[in-house]
Amino acid sequence: MPTTHFQATIDMTQPVYETDLPLPGRRQGKVRDIYQLPADGMNPSRILIVATDRVSAFDVVLPTPIPGKGRLLTSISTQWFDFIRSLNIIDDHLLSTNPADLSDLNDEQRSSLDGRMMLGRAAEVIPVEFVVRGYITGSGWVEYGQSQSVCGISLASDLQQCEKLPEPIFTPATKADVGHDENIDFERACGIAGREVMERLRDISLRIYSEGAAYALSRGIILADTKFEFGYALDDSGQRTDEIILIDEVLTPDSSRFWPAEDYAPGRDQDSFDKQYVRNYLLELVKAGTWDKTPPGPELPETIVTNTLARYREAGQRLFG
Repeated sequence: MPTTHFQATIDMTQPVYETDLPLPGRRQGKVRDIYQLPADGMNPSRILIVATDRVSAFDVVLPTPIPGKGRLLTSISTQWFDFIRSLNIIDDHLLSTNPADLSDLNDEQRSSLDGRMMLGRAAEVIPVEFVVRGYITGSGWVEYGQSQSVCGISLASDLQQCEKLPEPIFTPATKADVGHDENIDFERACGIAGREVMERLRDISLRIYSEGAAYALSRGIILADTKFEFGYALDDSGQRTDEIILIDEVLTPDSSRFWPAEDYAPGRDQDSFDKQYVRNYLLELVKAGTWDKTPPGPELPETIVTNTLARYREAGQRLFG
């Protein structure tokens, strides 16, 4: 059971859209800035992940930040890591969330990372998104409407939108640094990562989802689907080992769909505690012909920013507050 110390009073006044720290190996993901910290004799190869306040939708990074989003997601993710560690099924990358552990930075730089950093073990990422779905929604619902299947898994012919599936299903996707991820079947995923690895990580992903979904439901939240990432841990010389660890963020509103359990009803879109609220706003722009899901993304109005942040905060408070 995770400890309930969610930070409900996070300072939201100063959004962090991007960082530029004097650390090596900087690269920028869709919503995170990542730095490679090589082994130095005292520490092994490490990676610094900074959760910015950027938001992406339809694989496009939007120009409007959500102030405090990075800190909220980091707080949620780190407590889920505690939960997953209690399952004792796989190790993870997380070493520290304390800026004081970054000795190469000055006080001001460390202060800017407070609440939004994860210092982790460096890993070679397995280029597959490990997606688990407990409900038929999102891209799975679209694919089901075309073939009555998702990622090669045949489903009943009479499912309603957002209906709970008889059992959670594992539906991998390609992992794209830019552009759109693509749903793929299990055989194609095995061709990318190897069958033995995929079978093991499929089972681990399903176990984490099932345990996490049960806990979330006890807190009034339906965990409709989620995605995980795994990688091969690197040794002190930066070489890949055979040890596979859970990396990146876990079970956050950015990597999952969270629905309020008290309002759930199949056959329609659900209210959500995740960035589906942003997606729905953008879909209205697509419908109106003012945006086509390609960069650059549109600015978000203040009401969308405020309401999105409120949903993220409520998710964290329900889960851990």
